[in-house]
Amino acid sequence: MTTQRKRTVRAASLLAAAGLALTACSGMGGEAQPAAAPAATANDACETVDSVTVVLQWVAQAQFAGYYAADANGHYDDLCLDVTIQEGGTNVVPQQVVASGNAQFAVSHVNKSMVSREQGADIVNIGQVFERGAYLQVSWADSGIDSLDDLAGTTMGSWGGGNELALYSAMRASGVDPTTDVQVLQQPFDMSMLLNREADSVQAKTYNEYAQLLESVNPETGELYQPEDFSAINLQDEGFGTLEDGIYARDSWLAEGDNADIATRFLAASYMGWADCRDDGDACVQLVLQQGSALGTSHQAWMMNEINALIWPSTNGIGRMDEAAWDRTVQGAIEGAVLTAEPVDGYRTDLTEAALALVEEAGYDITGTDWQRAEVELVEGGR
Repeated sequence: MTTQRKRTVRAASLLAAAGLALTACSGMGGEAQPAAAPAATANDACETVDSVTVVLQWVAQAQFAGYYAADANGHYDDLCLDVTIQEGGTNVVPQQVVASGNAQFAVSHVNKSMVSREQGADIVNIGQVFERGAYLQVSWADSGIDSLDDLAGTTMGSWGGGNELALYSAMRASGVDPTTDVQVLQQPFDMSMLLNREADSVQAKTYNEYAQLLESVNPETGELYQPEDFSAINLQDEGFGTLEDGIYARDSWLAEGDNADIATRFLAASYMGWADCRDDGDACVQLVLQQGSALGTSHQAWMMNEINALIWPSTNGIGRMDEAAWDRTVQGAIEGAVLTAEPVDGYRTDLTEAALALVEEAGYDITGTDWQRAEVELVEGGR
């Protein structure tokens, strides 16, 4: 029996075990359309395959490796799905693409998504992939900026586009008003503003921009910069962690036909992809590089390692919402004047519970208790 055929048989048994009939793969409501003909089905256990789109927050990189792994390793195929992975960009707001009905799923942050929901977007969190946050505010070690209240009276780079929400919430909670107490500069999506000393501090993520600093050459030494050259305020460590990458869908779409079943299968396959990247990060780095990423191998390896650290170990199982973390994120957004009130029914847990039944039935570890951070050596330019 071939590997593909083994996966097909396993998928059929998994769907049956979870109470999801294979015939439910056909005739779905909403935007998800069945394949035009049996020849288009990637898995011969499926009567038809449901076509859906997931919109990422940014371009192809290890931040989204789990979705590419779910596709490349056949998990979407096994669960009767044909998934289009749509890259994000400066002009793409994933949750708004979903809210407009142009995609079924989005990868987004809680703050960004709940702001959109408060403004009328019909979106709900159905799976919280990242358990921990990655926002940093980085300055030079000699800047005197060691805490959030030190930002008062400084110039500060910020990306905007919703990325400022977590930072602004934390600043306001620390007694610093970002609209009056600092000069905010539009930050490019690199570290040039800090390296050129055009701002006292800039935004960064542990898995991306911080690595850009450490793969840059210090002109005074001719060697790469080191962590001790910088002061990095980690919002998570400061008690202002916010829930970042989760999976969102439209409430109204989920209520149509068997779309909740489609979402369950999408979640299950995606969680399997993330488990693959936990267990073989190097393979997932190669998958992302094959997408044509402009980021180099060592940079992507750093990112994969740091992304895994945001997911694993997963305290309650990947995708399960931590109610306390949700409340902390929402309350911080309210105190920081990002949200005006707590969102009603902003997340649901039933789809992830059904998805994790499939994941465990497939023999996957959903907590990754034994995962440990690897040592990654950065090289100049992240090559």
